[in-house]
Amino acid sequence: MLWFISQAVFYLMEHINKVIHNWGFTIILSTVKVSWLAKTFCVLFKNNIIKDKKINFFINYLIITLFMKKTKNSYKKSGVNIKTAEKFTKYIGKYSNKVFKNKLNKFSKNNIGNFASVFDFKKLNIKDPLLVASTDGVGTKIEIANKFKKFNTIGIDLVAMCVNDLIVQGAKPLLFLDYIAVEKINLLKLKQIIKGIIKGCKISDCLLVGGETAEMPGTYTKNKFDVAGFSVGLVSRKKLISKSKVKNKNIILAVPSNGLHSNGYSLVRRLLKRTKINNFLKKELLAPTKIYTKEIISLVNKNLINSSANITGGGIIENITRSVPNGLTVNIDLSKIKVLKIFKWIKNKNVNDLEMLKTFNCGVGFCIITDKKNLFKIKKYFNKKYKPYEIGFISKTSKKINLLNKIKW
Repeated sequence: MLWFISQAVFYLMEHINKVIHNWGFTIILSTVKVSWLAKTFCVLFKNNIIKDKKINFFINYLIITLFMKKTKNSYKKSGVNIKTAEKFTKYIGKYSNKVFKNKLNKFSKNNIGNFASVFDFKKLNIKDPLLVASTDGVGTKIEIANKFKKFNTIGIDLVAMCVNDLIVQGAKPLLFLDYIAVEKINLLKLKQIIKGIIKGCKISDCLLVGGETAEMPGTYTKNKFDVAGFSVGLVSRKKLISKSKVKNKNIILAVPSNGLHSNGYSLVRRLLKRTKINNFLKKELLAPTKIYTKEIISLVNKNLINSSANITGGGIIENITRSVPNGLTVNIDLSKIKVLKIFKWIKNKNVNDLEMLKTFNCGVGFCIITDKKNLFKIKKYFNKKYKPYEIGFISKTSKKINLLNKIKW
């Protein structure tokens, strides 16, 4: 008998929770409801209102069947809604087909929804082609998007973090795949994210050819999600950029960033705990990462780059040294770096210079190592906001990096 009662109560609680989506209030309301029913029948029995045993049995049966409609187990009841996922997949296919119509006809069919994606790179007519691949995420910038409930730029960040790594090798981005993991599919939120991804693909001139949306109740808490991207590019063997081309007396150019990009956000979030968020911070913290594909690939085609570096996690100190061979030294004049306002704000929160340089781009989003004679030619490929400027040079010493002067905050 106790088993029947417990099942009836659990059924009641399940249905209340579907309406209010809060187990705490569900337990309280269920307790009140069951208590009220129990008291009501106690009063009826006490006052001899219900005397007939058959009626008593019928009432008991009625209560049990009312609350004990047999619960069927299903994937949906476990927290995974396949129909909603299918709606989202169809939306991606329809939207991407609209945006990439001409490119799809030339290089690929609409792969969204298929088991795997196909891309015909022979039509690019690149001699002796090499495939270059990159994968990345956007880190805890996701938490800022959640905080401000703004999700239309995080997708651009995701594409940027991947394709900006590809172009370091001189590869033209061709295709992109995304992975979105959520606690529960929220179509409005996911549509904003995917629109950002498609916009990022359009800026970088590549195709969104597929991906995965994973609904994972129990792994992610309410409203939490994560994104990851995977991109593939193509470069001719002759055009491949590698650090072996770097020479003594080459110059180092800084290409400006447009803000934090997608790095250092764990430290930023720590600082925000003691900060009143104003409009300046709201704008800066979710500014999408600058995509450098168009400019850098133009320089690659003109053979104007010896080596390059995408300035992401680790800042300028750790990233620029990855692009220079052993036996050569990176010399950076810190006083020449054009520091953006957001980094001055962070610096004023008691963060030392070395920590700033190892965590943030500090205003330098990308670095180009080239011959001195190429400086004027290179500048022509950038608009005023992102015009490269000289911040250092390559020398031949045993040191890996040499930091000159102090950065002007």
